Amino acid sequence: MIAIGSDHGGFELKEEIKKYLLQKGYEVKDFGVDSPTSVDYPDIAKTTCASIVSGECEKGILVCGTGIGISISANKIHGIRAALCGDCYSAKMAKEHNNANVLALGGRVIGPNLALEIVEAWLNAEFQGGRHQNRIEKIHMLEC
Repeated sequence: MIAIGSDHGGFELKEEIKKYLLQKGYEVKDFGVDSPTSVDYPDIAKTTCASIVSGECEKGILVCGTGIGISISANKIHGIRAALCGDCYSAKMAKEHNNANVLALGGRVIGPNLALEIVEAWLNAEFQGGRHQNRIEKIHMLEC
C-alpha cells in the first residue's frame, strides 16, 4: 500500500497522483489534506511516515508547495529516506541507489504530467543493493 499526504500547497497535485495510482491498481491510503485549507506540513509528514515505519504502508508520496519542507520533515523520522525529486532520473536513482521509501514533490513547482512521470519512474525502479546497501546502513547509523 502507498501512503500519500500533502499540505494545502500540494493538495491539488496529491489528488491527481492519488487518482492516477488508483487507476493503475495501487492501494492508496490518504493521510490528508482533504481541502486547500492551510495546514502545517510537519503534521502531514509525521502521520504519513508513521504508517511506513509501522509497516502499514510500504512506501509513501508527500507533496507540499515546493516539496522542501515536507521532505525535510519526513527525513527527521527514524527509518524514512525521503527524496525530493523534480525529474525522472533523480526519482529512479533515489530508489535504485538510496532505496528512498518516500518520494517528495512540489505541487507549486511541477505540473501534473511531469509529476506522474516522476511517480512512475520511482515506482518502477528497484533498489540495486550491493555497494548501495552499505551506504544505506551508514545513513541509518546517522539517525538519532
